[in-house]
Amino acid sequence: MRAVRAVSAGSAVSAVSAVSAVSAVRDVHVRTVPAPAAAVGALLDRLGDEGDPLFPTPVWPPMRFDRPLGVGADGGHGFIRYRVAAYEPGRRIRFCFTGGESGWHEVTVRPLGPGSCRVEHVLESQLPLLQRLMWSLGIRAVHGTVVEEIFDNIERAATGRAPAPVRRPARVRLLNRLLWDRPRAVPLPAAARLAHGAFPHTDFQDAWQLELRPGMPQEPEAWQGVLRGAAFPVVGCTDQEILLGVDARHLDFRASVHVADGRVTLGTVVRIHRTAGRLYFAVVRRVHPFMARMMLRRFHRRLALAAPSAGEREVARG
Repeated sequence: MRAVRAVSAGSAVSAVSAVSAVSAVRDVHVRTVPAPAAAVGALLDRLGDEGDPLFPTPVWPPMRFDRPLGVGADGGHGFIRYRVAAYEPGRRIRFCFTGGESGWHEVTVRPLGPGSCRVEHVLESQLPLLQRLMWSLGIRAVHGTVVEEIFDNIERAATGRAPAPVRRPARVRLLNRLLWDRPRAVPLPAAARLAHGAFPHTDFQDAWQLELRPGMPQEPEAWQGVLRGAAFPVVGCTDQEILLGVDARHLDFRASVHVADGRVTLGTVVRIHRTAGRLYFAVVRRVHPFMARMMLRRFHRRLALAAPSAGEREVARG
């Protein structure tokens, strides 16, 4: 049911062209969807809102705007920034790139009959040499995959199924991994009561935090595997926090995973015993921040990849 899939430059179904003299890029993706144009257009009008049924989160950063969808709304997804330049509800949205990049991309819905429609995404941009090289090496493949995943979600949300969902090429999976969000250092949340009450006093504490993308689990039990490769038992649990840890002769260790307000925080509290414990932890604390960031980031991505797509979540909502 798809008319065009434009992912690879050499494919007969690709509509990518470039003129070296002006570094112009044009990319076209088209799919025929067996659903009325009005139903698909209604889904299109929800792009960027809290219950967006189309943009492929949580595998990719969500599309967000500074106001409801309409002309003048500023936003984007990830590091790609744009503004809504034209909007015909249920039919067409054009986004113009901002932040120094020239060009636009737009999505349109055209009826083909009472029970089918054509969805088209077109990108045109003028790129300097370095950006053109980045486009050729990786961005084009990522862009094509994201657009095709949007089309998959249109089919899922409008018909209940996507007969032939796009597969992410190895290059796209690699770039997704390299560009994944990185944890930031934060104070241990005051609401992480289990961590704060773990010991009468602590000799060390830190915390690392990531934003939750739409569709990611918000139950702390889902994050129990964040300490991959370390068999720490669960020593406490609330509706927002799970606490893991172990007591040893040289130190007592607790790891808190706190999930609230659209964020997940991995916190650590340590109580040290004896001189041997201080010597041991003097070495461990050198590598601890790197390991904590790596484990949180890796598990965050793992859960995102395993989560239902936006289209599947829309179907589940009924």
